Amino acid sequence: MKIAIAGGTGFVGEALTKLLQKQGHEIFILSRSNSKYENGIHYVQWLKEGARPENDLEGIEAVVNLAGVSLNAGRWTKKQKKAIYTSRMDATLEIVRILEQLKTTPKVLVNASAVGIYPPSTETTYDENTSHYSKDFLGWTVHDWERHAKRAEKLGVRVALARFGVILGRDNGALPSMLLPYKLHVGGTIGTGKQWLSWVHIEDVARAIYFAITNPSIQGPFNVTAPHAKRMKEFGQTIASVMGRRHWMPVPSIAMRVALGEQSMLVLEGQHVLPTVLQAQNFEFQFPHLQEALENLL
Repeated sequence: MKIAIAGGTGFVGEALTKLLQKQGHEIFILSRSNSKYENGIHYVQWLKEGARPENDLEGIEAVVNLAGVSLNAGRWTKKQKKAIYTSRMDATLEIVRILEQLKTTPKVLVNASAVGIYPPSTETTYDENTSHYSKDFLGWTVHDWERHAKRAEKLGVRVALARFGVILGRDNGALPSMLLPYKLHVGGTIGTGKQWLSWVHIEDVARAIYFAITNPSIQGPFNVTAPHAKRMKEFGQTIASVMGRRHWMPVPSIAMRVALGEQSMLVLEGQHVLPTVLQAQNFEFQFPHLQEALENLL
């Protein structure tokens, strides 16, 4: 199968590319660099003046859109929030434009999304049937991101919206910064500790995306979270247990807000999100429990 990936050189993109190559698929990565063929991968220039990626993508059967400035790329100033928002909208609209130009449209577009679309809550449990969305910056961004991706449905493309939880990886994602206090022997509960952390192992993220590509029944939103979320306090305690460190020095909410500003919502607020669609389609998580996921990564 010929599969195009936008954001293929990022954290999730690299894991997905590795998996797809093992499965024997032909990979086309949309890149701002010049088009080239390297290490068995086609790199196709896009989002540059004069670039016409559609000329190299005829015959593509699936597209995965992971493009966008990382939420962890810097303090959420007005400039940074604009970059987070516009990078996602511009990339998604460009993908729809490319699809419009192809003689034969792909069967599926798997578009990245996030559980931040759900309102923060310590009591509510969310699944894909939830229609009540968060009104904050992240919720608004994710909502518009999904709305733009759905434009591809008018072209006869199946659109699957992968709502990622907090992705755990050995060297990238949220985990390295969460481990640092424990490495320094000062790890402890962040904020109240009651906020939910709907986490997922990076390998299960790549597998879930591939599952959505190959499973025609998955359309619309599907949550990419492990089936057993943890509250922040228990999450920290599990890290401490796996690392053989103490969990003892609390980090007050006000300290996080001073240090990170609005970005602090990523650790001080959370949602309890269930992967109902994936489980209904019999997707098997390799790492459903936090203890085994951390043991694998560490």
